[in-house]
Amino acid sequence: MDFSDTPQEAEYRARARDFLDAHKDKLPSLSGSEAARLKKQRIWQAIKADNGYACITWDSEWGGAGGTAMERVIFREEEAGRGVPDAFFGIGLGLCVPTIIKYASDKQKAELVRPAVRGDQIWCQLFSEPAAGSDLAGVRAKAVADGDEWVVSGQKVWTSGAHYSDWGLVITRTDPSKPKHKGLTMFFVAMDSPGIEIRPIHQMSGGVEFNEVFFNDVRIPDAQRLGEIDAGWGVAIYALMNERVQGGKERGIPAGETIRLARSTPVADGTLADDGAFRAAFADWYVRTRGVQLTRYRTLTAMSRGQTPGPEASIGKLVTAFELQEMSRRLVEAQGPFGLIDDRAMAFCEGNVHHDLLHAPGIRIAGGTDEILRNIIAERVLGLPKEPQPDKNVPFSETK
Repeated sequence: MDFSDTPQEAEYRARARDFLDAHKDKLPSLSGSEAARLKKQRIWQAIKADNGYACITWDSEWGGAGGTAMERVIFREEEAGRGVPDAFFGIGLGLCVPTIIKYASDKQKAELVRPAVRGDQIWCQLFSEPAAGSDLAGVRAKAVADGDEWVVSGQKVWTSGAHYSDWGLVITRTDPSKPKHKGLTMFFVAMDSPGIEIRPIHQMSGGVEFNEVFFNDVRIPDAQRLGEIDAGWGVAIYALMNERVQGGKERGIPAGETIRLARSTPVADGTLADDGAFRAAFADWYVRTRGVQLTRYRTLTAMSRGQTPGPEASIGKLVTAFELQEMSRRLVEAQGPFGLIDDRAMAFCEGNVHHDLLHAPGIRIAGGTDEILRNIIAERVLGLPKEPQPDKNVPFSETK
């Protein structure tokens, strides 16, 4: 197969490079505090939106450019090559807002989509709970109807970006007398609603990206329900398939930067780039990463045609999270005693590799654990026998 740019793609890549070069003083980076990085990312997101480079494959009515999946890939490649992080807006634009476009009313779409595209509003995903992570259908946060509103009580956990988000998708239990997959309902909620309490979770990487979110009798209008009552599982599946695509994005420092670092790291006989074990590991990492990239291209193409991403999208996150952990471990260990220095002002690569090493275990849990993803691939891609489901037709209220 020929994966080189077509003439049209080469022309688009040239335009993208010209655009990025013209705005190089506005490009955000990983340096600085979270607040400073968010401010720069918002500015950059608005610039992209004004020039047709935000949500490239979306229709123009939603602020997109009506472009192709490959144009989206090309622009992201050029961004990444200049060190621009894919942060803050990924969950919203990759998962939440596509769900709004599919299930919300026309009025709601008109009010919510464009501000998200421009970075004026940020979304989070309120799915996981202390007893419902990989088994999402086990959610216990309940929503009780009260006139034209729903009263939501319960706890969510591991919510990325809840502390800076304006809106969130929340899945709730509305009928515990039904089996666990059939008594769920999805809503979207303003994160400053009375009764919502957000508590940060401090990570070993030093970050506070995840949060606990408590719903204390939070009132949500029925107009903010997505899909039918008790049919929220289908809405969740649509959102999660988009999450698998987002989770399979390229992670860590680029291949070229890894090679540069290896060539500048001395070992017993030459540099790290001369070490046979590292060269074999790097080749394996590159091949796997490239395979995931091409699989993601196929999924993005399906999405650009209006198709729902399939279970094969789970492959991306399974591979990239593991490879991020392994490659960052090798790079840190190769520094010897200097690998203990993680101060961004003194560490190699400004401490980004250390951050990747400590952050990677969380990625292997978030958005579906490795074990759950392997089950999905085994059952829904390879067609292997399914795991036993003893609670399949049991009312949720009778499960333990």
